[in-house]
Amino acid sequence: MVAERRAGGGAEGGNKPRGRRQARPAPVPPRQQQGYFTAGLAALFLCLTALLVLLPLVLPPLPPPPLMLLLVPVGLMAVLLALALVPSADGRGATAPAPPPRACTEDSRVARGTCAVL
Repeated sequence: MVAERRAGGGAEGGNKPRGRRQARPAPVPPRQQQGYFTAGLAALFLCLTALLVLLPLVLPPLPPPPLMLLLVPVGLMAVLLALALVPSADGRGATAPAPPPRACTEDSRVARGTCAVL
């Protein structure tokens, strides 16, 4: 048993000195906060901008899309307008005031402790 303790076995660990506090590591200074855009992101945006400017000059013009395909964004806008303007089924809007709190009996106040003070 004594040999185990000398060899580093047991709950105390092997190389931990007794009675001394271990030195804390030096605090690491905080890094400087990086900006929102990094250099790589700015280069990516520049490449995308160059592609959007140069590709229409190089590629041949495309034929116009069918008329039904042009009506898709108009239909989406109509659906969104209908959803925004049609009242909800229960008659209350999203900005309607909340109903008043229910009055509580003396038993429910003692049991739950959650009733509103009137």
